Amino acid sequence: MIDLFEQREPAAPLAERLRPHALKDIVGQQHLLGPGKPLRLAFESGKPHSMILWGPPGTGKTTLARLMALAFDAEFIALSAVLSGVKDIREAIERARAVLQQSGRHTILFVDEVHRFNKAQQDAFLPFVEQGLVTFVGATTENPSFEVNSALLSRAQVYVLTALSEDELVILFERAKNLALQGLEFTDDARSLLIEYADGDARRLLNFLEQIKTAAVTEGITKIGAEYVRSALFRSARRFDKGGDEFYDQISAMHKSLRGSNPDATLYWMCRMLDGGADPRYIARRLVRASVEDIGLADPRALRVALDASETYERLGSPEGELALGQAALYLACAPKSNAAYVAYNKTRSVISGDKSRRVPEHLRNAPTRLMKELGFGRDYRYAHDDPEAYAAGENYFPEGMPAVRIYEPSTRGFEGKIAERLAHLRELDKQANKNS
Repeated sequence: MIDLFEQREPAAPLAERLRPHALKDIVGQQHLLGPGKPLRLAFESGKPHSMILWGPPGTGKTTLARLMALAFDAEFIALSAVLSGVKDIREAIERARAVLQQSGRHTILFVDEVHRFNKAQQDAFLPFVEQGLVTFVGATTENPSFEVNSALLSRAQVYVLTALSEDELVILFERAKNLALQGLEFTDDARSLLIEYADGDARRLLNFLEQIKTAAVTEGITKIGAEYVRSALFRSARRFDKGGDEFYDQISAMHKSLRGSNPDATLYWMCRMLDGGADPRYIARRLVRASVEDIGLADPRALRVALDASETYERLGSPEGELALGQAALYLACAPKSNAAYVAYNKTRSVISGDKSRRVPEHLRNAPTRLMKELGFGRDYRYAHDDPEAYAAGENYFPEGMPAVRIYEPSTRGFEGKIAERLAHLRELDKQANKNS
């Protein structure tokens, strides 16, 4: 007979049951935990210090914080920046103070997703970190340089965790199989597919395995192949955090591949972003920017190609319109490169910001009224089309008294090479005209 009032603890998730209880059991992060490496030395020192663990999901940030408390026999208090506020921080500090008074034990205060705390909330930790009341351990998937207050950042050592490799995920797979997946047989293809879907995230792999086990037990299946994995799991998009580090890393990789004239890598990174859920309109804007910033007048058609691709996407939408973006990305990657226009623009802004406000020379001013003509506006202006080659050799178009500034220096690549030849010829005409005058 079932006792409806019997208290039963829910079964812990597989990821929790497999959480390491010792440093040697952690899979991955050997660049931090191997012999003589920074985090291992921190554990072996016997003295905890405040730190920020920065890395993608499922790389062991929470586990490391828990093991630190175990290693130093410290009280472990965990807060989630998603759910906690200043009130929770105060309560955690009061608990840490009580533990110190009652047992003399130190407290490790772990804050998950610390980047989600605002400035005031992050500042609330500072006095107690400085007093040594708590050792602060923050976990974040975002770049702490941008998301963590400089004051807090300066008091904590940053450790960068990396996504698990395929070999490391295989080790984790075998552990899970031996612990909780007895009776299930996985083909090599099924295992490879699960590891691919996990995408370096240990927690994701273990959650997938738990889903597979539940489905297989329900259906009475013991042999798991790749097709079963596909049908049992709703495939999550590969890691792509819109607005987070993965976003900026991948868009940076695409832009730099394009700038480096590698069409294959350009298209790869573009498709990686699309596969992960990036807004194609954002990619289109980046292509337009690259056409101006990195190609410029070396191929003036590049801007039009990028704009046409953007307009095509707006008309067709996904997925058809994405092909136009891919075609534009290939064109831009293969086009000759020049940042001369980009450099000239920035140089001009710099010259203007560091100079006084200069008046327009009278010969360049418009004179639509009789008074303006009487004041000399437009007098002595040379209409370029009336001169040989439609060029008023020796004419000055800058403000009077302004030193000569050479701003635009075209490259010799693509169409810009012809521009360079043309400008060199015009400058020779200027020299000759100045001599004659």
